[in-house]
Amino acid sequence: MDIIECARLLGKTLQQDERYLRLKKATEVNDADEKLQEMINAFNMKRIEINQEVQKTEKNGDRMMQLDSEFKQLYQDIMSTPLMVEYNAAKQEMDEALTFVNQIIIGSVNGEDPDTIEPMEMGCGGNCASCQGCH
Repeated sequence: MDIIECARLLGKTLQQDERYLRLKKATEVNDADEKLQEMINAFNMKRIEINQEVQKTEKNGDRMMQLDSEFKQLYQDIMSTPLMVEYNAAKQEMDEALTFVNQIIIGSVNGEDPDTIEPMEMGCGGNCASCQGCH
């Protein structure tokens, strides 16, 4: 089996993994929830409104502060819904699994024994140059 066939098999295996299935379900539930989609639409419209205000030659500081406050509140409202809490938890779990898979692949390419590679503790040092991805 060549590496492309192995990658395709890995992809199929990932799609059967409980973490993938949890994320897929959370995505589908979120996409089907009308209230959440209305909130996301309002958030996107507020972003457009902010961009339009920024483009104006005569800026209204009070208006910008109001829009910013509304934007942040919409974001908070969306992110605190049980559906988004579940989605973010599922996404983080899947991202962590993919990060570990990537660590195994990169470690193997660098000559490490794939059977002995363990997940690295992730921490943000502020410099993204050596980052494996935010979590």
